[in-house]
Amino acid sequence: MGCSGWWLLWTACLLNTFLQHSAVRVMVREANVEAIQGDSVVLPCSFFTMIPLSRLNIIWTVAPVSDPDSPSQVIVYDQGQVIESPAFTGRAGFTGIPWSADVILNDTRVSDSGIYRCVVSNPPEVGDPGIGELSLSVLAPPSLPVCLWEGEIEAGGSVTLSCAVAEGVPTPEMRWEKTSPDKITLPLNMDSDMSGSVQMANISAQTSGVYRCYVSNLLGSHSCYINLSVYTPPDNSPGILQGVLLTLSMALLLLALLVLVLWLHRSGQERKMRSPKEQEEEEECYNEIRYTPSLIKRSFV
Repeated sequence: MGCSGWWLLWTACLLNTFLQHSAVRVMVREANVEAIQGDSVVLPCSFFTMIPLSRLNIIWTVAPVSDPDSPSQVIVYDQGQVIESPAFTGRAGFTGIPWSADVILNDTRVSDSGIYRCVVSNPPEVGDPGIGELSLSVLAPPSLPVCLWEGEIEAGGSVTLSCAVAEGVPTPEMRWEKTSPDKITLPLNMDSDMSGSVQMANISAQTSGVYRCYVSNLLGSHSCYINLSVYTPPDNSPGILQGVLLTLSMALLLLALLVLVLWLHRSGQERKMRSPKEQEEEEECYNEIRYTPSLIKRSFV
């Protein structure tokens, strides 16, 4: 056998060894994929193999954002058979099987967001399966917010206005404002990524009005409203009238006492200022009155 024959034999053996021991190579064209809720999106995954595809196996899994430590299957291709996960039934499908591992995901939901893995093996290739990984983010406008209030709506009390939204990607921005009768932006306390509140203390009649919680992200916005009416207790008019009457009565009584004291004082001063003759005449007058009964009595004896 010539040198060329040995060379061909050696090449054939090397190629056979390579084919027997080569591994599938997987390529992901996009590492980060975005979709709007309700739309369709393609999860790209390409692979290269030197072995016929009669025993090709492709497994797609997802580790959801809500529970990244618990991955689950999305769809499987195993030797010509396609198996869908119950959570993705009717929504996930291969687009170019068996030559491509691309998957289309329809009617996307926010809960679909997570890390997706494409695992490809093709026996008799004995190497490790090829693995591709990508991140899917499903964007959504804010859901309709819910506005609530709690506290005492009587003047002088305290009230808390709260607002919460169930869904929105990216995380919605939130704003509280009074819309009427005057437009005022209120300081917001974020209780979580999806809820916020406003604290109002020592409220008054001026606090009454319409309040709005406004939530928005790049896909849309929504609002909810609260009509706040602060109760102001009526004045206690009968009690005030009784107090006024009592005060007037006391004032009149004190005035009468003052007049009596002044009159007595003035009478004493006038007696002191009389002449001795006037005082004697007064005494005689008193004496005449004092002795008249005895004279009358004697006239009948």
